[in-house]
Amino acid sequence: MPKDQRQMRLTARHVAYLQPDTVVEALPPPPEGMSAASEADHRDTIAKFFGPDDHDETWIFAYGSLIWKPACDYVEVRTGLLHGWHRAFCLGWNNRFRGSDANPGLMLALDRGGACKGALYRLPADKRDENLIKLFEREMGWKPTAFPPRMVTVRSGDRTIRALTFCIDRNSGRYISGLSENQIADVLAKAVGTRGSMAEYLFSTVEHLEQMGLHDAHLWRLQNLVAERIEAVYETDR
Repeated sequence: MPKDQRQMRLTARHVAYLQPDTVVEALPPPPEGMSAASEADHRDTIAKFFGPDDHDETWIFAYGSLIWKPACDYVEVRTGLLHGWHRAFCLGWNNRFRGSDANPGLMLALDRGGACKGALYRLPADKRDENLIKLFEREMGWKPTAFPPRMVTVRSGDRTIRALTFCIDRNSGRYISGLSENQIADVLAKAVGTRGSMAEYLFSTVEHLEQMGLHDAHLWRLQNLVAERIEAVYETDR
């Protein structure tokens, strides 16, 4: 942990105010217009990006929840910088996992432009496919996906690494843009779904980025704004 790690305003105390009635990890039935992705679909995706003998180094670039919940096994982790894409709350609207019809959530995805610091996970070579399938089952459980996988080039120390990541499809119908930080904070401070709250999602992402020495100024401002809003609702008598 970096010695000069900043003190977050958003804490587990704030997150505790926003809890789902029941935590459900299982994938619900797909929304109208979508279908459940099968193992065959995921194997087709593997074949699209990787050759049959391409097992030596398979890297995943994580920028959001995969940083603190990788969903697959790994044998090495590094930090890296991706140019041409930035981390953004641009995937909406989520009314199941971390939101509801009344208060839908916004998820992180990579959007074009700028740069993004994140984590690189190297998968075990002898279990590459099974781990990619586990990853795809979580990130692409329904099709068509709004944030399809793509290969990107990430700089990590003195290395340049080709890695798989997930980037928003601006034509998917789920791309959200043009919101101010205050508007995004309004969403994140209220949304709760079957897997938890958006406040928890933001807290865990910022906390783990800071622990890795990766500061995201946008997310840092958001965690302060979200904490402020939660305090205004739940701690007015303090």
